[in-house]
Amino acid sequence: MSATKPLEGIRVLDLTVALAGPYGSLLLGGLGAEVIRVETPGGGDIARNNPPYVGAEGMHFGVRRDDEVSLTILNRARNKKSITLDLKSEAGRKIFMALAKECDVLIENMSEGSTARLGVDYESVRSANPKIVYASIKAFGEPSPYPRLKGMDIIVQALSGIMDVTGFADGPPTRSGLPMADMIAPLYAVNGILAALIHRGRTGEGQLVQVSMLDCLASLVAEEHFDVFLAHGYPKRSGNFQDRLVPFGVYGTSDGNVAMVAFQPDWFANLMEAIGRPEMARDPRYATRGPRMKYAAEINAMIEEWTRRHTTAEVIHELQEKRGVPAAPVRSPLDVLKDPVLQERGAVVKLNHPGLANVDAMGMGLPIKLSKTPVQFDQPAQELGASNDEIYRDLLKLSAEQLQQLRDDGVI
Repeated sequence: MSATKPLEGIRVLDLTVALAGPYGSLLLGGLGAEVIRVETPGGGDIARNNPPYVGAEGMHFGVRRDDEVSLTILNRARNKKSITLDLKSEAGRKIFMALAKECDVLIENMSEGSTARLGVDYESVRSANPKIVYASIKAFGEPSPYPRLKGMDIIVQALSGIMDVTGFADGPPTRSGLPMADMIAPLYAVNGILAALIHRGRTGEGQLVQVSMLDCLASLVAEEHFDVFLAHGYPKRSGNFQDRLVPFGVYGTSDGNVAMVAFQPDWFANLMEAIGRPEMARDPRYATRGPRMKYAAEINAMIEEWTRRHTTAEVIHELQEKRGVPAAPVRSPLDVLKDPVLQERGAVVKLNHPGLANVDAMGMGLPIKLSKTPVQFDQPAQELGASNDEIYRDLLKLSAEQLQQLRDDGVI
């Protein structure tokens, strides 16, 4: 395997905050890009104050001390160089444009209108560097159809329809247990960035890449044909079951829960045999997928009456191991984070920091494997402004006197 990472040689100027943007730049850094993260002097990303904090005294949810670091930052700021720069100052904007000339990509997820007010919007940056790929992640797009609404993940989930189709039919809409909008939008943004870089390689042209968190989730809602199902009387929320694929769902056992899929003819027949109802596979009401949708509740109740009499391990042995019916235990997050296979493959990784000995937490891994080039989050998160000297002195060739003056003026 080559020691060169796939995006080595690509320099990214990172103006992101919170999660949606920083996850995108984290992925680019893991793929080998040099990510220069611009943060506000004296404060930095708001996530630097997210509890829990870790330091010499271990991990806690109290008030952060100066020698402690947010666990959020240890996770999201890996493979990034932190610099500080006051974009509200004329000197700061001038330095920013100098940096933009040296970069291939800019990624930002500021609130709508912020980049224009600061003078770092696409048109301004393109005038300094026509070849730059400028990626913008917004909650609702720009201009926003909801101009006075803050784009938080739960708000986007609510507007997207995903929340309304999650949960049980007789229960309320349910928020996803993970910040889906914040984490799905940057995946699309990175795809757009990579496509734009390929286009630039062919033409020499940079361009604007725009991604809306709402657009991303709404496009996923359209994958399931809710308009058709609702028109035919099927509920929009089906809880732990998918009636159009019945049997398909989560069934309680004597000691937990098991996820099961048996919509294929042979799977269904094998499942019915396992629960002692082999005749169901020959009954025209149940034998094929379309007709048995009408009897989903009856079938699910019948299956769960059987699974409740057995342990999760017994159900999986009987179905998955003996009969080839897909079945798996519903694992807890702790089960997943401690899974040695997932740890070995790098899906989840131990968070480490050279200055902190008490980090007892797992972080996001990079679930991409390339056969020729390594990809990984192999650089720990930096303290605020840790790369100021390297970037300003070595990249922009500012003198020691210039750097000191910028510090004295509060620009960096």
